[in-house]
Amino acid sequence: MSTALATGLRQTLDELVRAHRPAAPVGRVPDSIPHLHSVDPTSFGIAVATVDGEVTSAGDADVPFSIQSISKVFSLSLALRHDPGQTLWQRVLREPSGTAFNSLVQLEAESGIPRNPFINAGALVVTDFLLEARGDACGEVLAFLRALSGSTAPAVDEAASAAELGSSSRNFALANFLADFGNLRRPVPEVVEHYVRHCSITMSCRDLARAGVFLADAGRGAPAVATPSAVLSAEDTRRVNSIMLTCGMYDAAGEFAYRVGLPGKSGVGGGILAVAPGRGAVCVWSPGLDAKGNSVAGSAALADLSSRIGWSIF
Repeated sequence: MSTALATGLRQTLDELVRAHRPAAPVGRVPDSIPHLHSVDPTSFGIAVATVDGEVTSAGDADVPFSIQSISKVFSLSLALRHDPGQTLWQRVLREPSGTAFNSLVQLEAESGIPRNPFINAGALVVTDFLLEARGDACGEVLAFLRALSGSTAPAVDEAASAAELGSSSRNFALANFLADFGNLRRPVPEVVEHYVRHCSITMSCRDLARAGVFLADAGRGAPAVATPSAVLSAEDTRRVNSIMLTCGMYDAAGEFAYRVGLPGKSGVGGGILAVAPGRGAVCVWSPGLDAKGNSVAGSAALADLSSRIGWSIF
């Protein structure tokens, strides 16, 4: 990125922080995850990592937050790296769910095959796949994120993970349904624990944007970080991006595609990771969520950013 472009982007991000940082609490935080209630509701950070290795950020971009379901992008990418025969897709589909991300009804009606890898049931199957393939699903995801971001800062929030595991009745129910249909290979408690732990990883916007750059560059890691030259095949990278576009924003994927025009994955910790193919990755964080479970200020800021710099894929 040229100096002029970098300066312009930095000014744009500063303007986005001024325009979208909540002056007072907006939206809500999930009742089922108590530790998220202690986060400053006016927090707002944004970072852009480009395919040439530059990172530009503003606001609270260096403050760690709980990535929650954003981890599903990286667990899926890891599973695909270790699945040359594409057997995972026999156990999980690639369709929008049209129901809540933790729906039991849909899973039972469809004989234990989750609609996509980003709803909870699908992510549990992916976690089970990683446990079989690698032995330590959470450890693999954490190591992957550290390598991709070039930082040792990403870490599991152990206290938050323990608290979240204690309120994971719905995830245990989903896992038991999956096991009953023969779609889990490892014990239910082990699968749920690893799933909750990798959702409890904390990262900053800056590190998460850097970690996502391979999705913008046909599977190649950013040159500024210590990753293999090919993180994921170009074909599998396109697959992950397509599922992010259609399934990554809970029940608001269509609205996000309309307003922002980029593949994205949100988490109830208030983060959103968006990918601009050929250009870079963007991470925004603001804790207040809308009724669909996506960051209110983050979604608005990404729509504003896409409009200003023309990064929509449409």
